[in-house]
Amino acid sequence: MKTRKGYKVYPLTAAQKFHFFYLKFSPKKEVLNIGTSLTIQIDIDWNVLKESIYKAYDRSECMRVRFVCDKDETWYQYVVEKEERDIEFVDFSEKTMEEAEAVMKGWTAVPFSEQEIPMNRVVMIRMPDGYNGIYLLADHRLMDAQSLIGFLRDIIELYSNKMYEDVPYPKDMSSYIEQIEKDLAYEAGSRAQLRDKEYFYKMIEESEPIYNGIGGRGRLDMEREKSGNPNLRAAVNVSNSVDADIDTFHLEEEPTKRLMDFCEKYHVSLTCLLLMGLRTYFQKMNGFDDVSINTAIARRATLKEKKSGGTRIHSFPFRTIIPLETKFIDAIYKIRDKQNEMFRHANFDPVQYFAYRSQLYPAAPGQTYEPMALTYQPMTLQENGLEKLNGIRYKTKWYSNGATTQAMYLTVMHRPEDNGLDFNFEHQVHAVSRKELEYLYYYLCKIMFKGTENPNLPVGDIIKLI
Repeated sequence: MKTRKGYKVYPLTAAQKFHFFYLKFSPKKEVLNIGTSLTIQIDIDWNVLKESIYKAYDRSECMRVRFVCDKDETWYQYVVEKEERDIEFVDFSEKTMEEAEAVMKGWTAVPFSEQEIPMNRVVMIRMPDGYNGIYLLADHRLMDAQSLIGFLRDIIELYSNKMYEDVPYPKDMSSYIEQIEKDLAYEAGSRAQLRDKEYFYKMIEESEPIYNGIGGRGRLDMEREKSGNPNLRAAVNVSNSVDADIDTFHLEEEPTKRLMDFCEKYHVSLTCLLLMGLRTYFQKMNGFDDVSINTAIARRATLKEKKSGGTRIHSFPFRTIIPLETKFIDAIYKIRDKQNEMFRHANFDPVQYFAYRSQLYPAAPGQTYEPMALTYQPMTLQENGLEKLNGIRYKTKWYSNGATTQAMYLTVMHRPEDNGLDFNFEHQVHAVSRKELEYLYYYLCKIMFKGTENPNLPVGDIIKLI
């Protein structure tokens, strides 16, 4: 096994290679940046907070990873023993909220371009609204939303344990190295990998999907006319520019609870309901029963996976063919069953999936069948320790890195203030407009509420009623 500076060196996992894969096609390397802040409505002891950040670094291997590229341009990773850099402090209290957020958005747009440097940045922040806390910037090759939340939660629980008598010391984090060793063993030609490959290849071979546009069939019709192929099923949905922004829509606490109550009553996940709402919107706009949307699978089924940090997301197309006469609840169950099936095979390499599909159904560069991607993030800070802090108010904010290679990526998360839902649309500004997003969000909510209130109504009737 190779070593670097005395540390054991590991290859990249499939989840990490997926990010390197699309990084190649982006002129802006900040496309991999994730920026977020967590602030609390209390006066902070900044020295204790700094100690807590250092302790969280000690407890989280993924936060101490370094990337290195060899002479063959193959990337590797290793974990250093200690993070010894200074933790910055920035006082925004004399600025407006807009000015403070603009600065943090600027931080989020600075890529981690060099080798063998820390792939994250933590800044202690004092905000103009009286809230205080942390800004965290991380590279997506080493963190996803769950590991971001896990690291932030660990800092706050370590801090709270020092400051409050009734807050216990947090349980240990899990080993990042142990989890990537398991992933690499799977990827080295294991039986499980062969089973998963057979599953996905069979799914791809069934038939070619078809593109559904956010505003209807316009893009597909244009591609068909341009190619001279009236049966073309793929289209280009990205712009020539990767310039991006995040537009967020807020669903209040009470209607969110109604959706969650439906999911609990019918034993389905909110992801199923979101997928049903989105695919029905595209069905309404395009007239196809056949709809594909990219979905992210977190691959954190075990406690060790949940607490190991890193990036574990694999993204696959989720295709459903649901005739208009299908009852809403039956369509939801169909989605649930397929989702559960895909979860069992989700360790498979998404790059291999897309390579095989493009081999079977050759498409022109940039053409796709999926108009968007969806992630639902069920893990919240509220359910992981912060509810013990005597009702102290806190909030989170996500910042755009200014670039994306996808036309539209929807991340749905629970707000810490009231557990309502935030719909965060990261989108290429020249491919999808805010007006189009407003239209999609409006009808997505109408479909979900009409369907949950009338689960035995056929899909076609719901489309007519909204």
